[in-house]
Amino acid sequence: MALMRVDFYSEVLTLSTSMTVILPQRTTSQIGMAGGVTAGDPPVLYLLHGLTDDDTIWLRRTSIERYVAPLGLAVVMPQVSRSFYSDEEHGNRYWTFLSSELPQVCSSFFRLSQRREDTFVAGLSMGGYGAVKWALREPDRFAAAASLSGALDVATRRHHPTSPLDPAVWHTVFGERRVTGTEDDTIALLDRYGDGRADAPALYVACGTEDFLYEDNVHFVETARRRGIPLTVDFSPGTHDWAYWDAKIQDVLAWLPLRG
Repeated sequence: MALMRVDFYSEVLTLSTSMTVILPQRTTSQIGMAGGVTAGDPPVLYLLHGLTDDDTIWLRRTSIERYVAPLGLAVVMPQVSRSFYSDEEHGNRYWTFLSSELPQVCSSFFRLSQRREDTFVAGLSMGGYGAVKWALREPDRFAAAASLSGALDVATRRHHPTSPLDPAVWHTVFGERRVTGTEDDTIALLDRYGDGRADAPALYVACGTEDFLYEDNVHFVETARRRGIPLTVDFSPGTHDWAYWDAKIQDVLAWLPLRG
């Protein structure tokens, strides 16, 4: 694998930012690990961080580089601060950066597949919300999306009495505007799919049963099922921590519909 920390300028954010990128490399003589590649441009997984993290966190807290080595899969991990992958009401345009600028920048820097069937997104906590929101808003871009312990009911969570999040973060991101029913509401985005309407990307939802976001994930899954939207669900013992996410990202990688 090739591992890069990429510092670059964002025209959308009007500031310098960074991303961590893993690129596939075929290797046969490296002790303890073999690297694989696919025919043609490699498939890509956009892997999103959580609220208190940055673009390096998946590499620091899991063995993601080792897990993807035999798969021939590129991994792009962007930096979006505490934005909930949104155009902030009192901050910066992180949704526009993520959905418009980032893929263009990556395609200019690296050789990556542009095909929907080779493009995936996943994330944890705030990043799980970002992954599902991105996939549901831009279904023509992604073949599959996965959420690990995702904040999948932000419209309700911002007003939840036990929310551990500083209210100032909610104010920065959403201000006083209503989230329910908007394109920042992942529950509402499900209304676009199912019942004979447009097909959503394949969805994977995992959350520990002891996680403070478990009820939010149950609500999302139940709503998706009522809409007739198929999804893979893993509700098993676990909490909001890296032991859980390190294990579950391996399940996500096994689930992704990678071409042989």
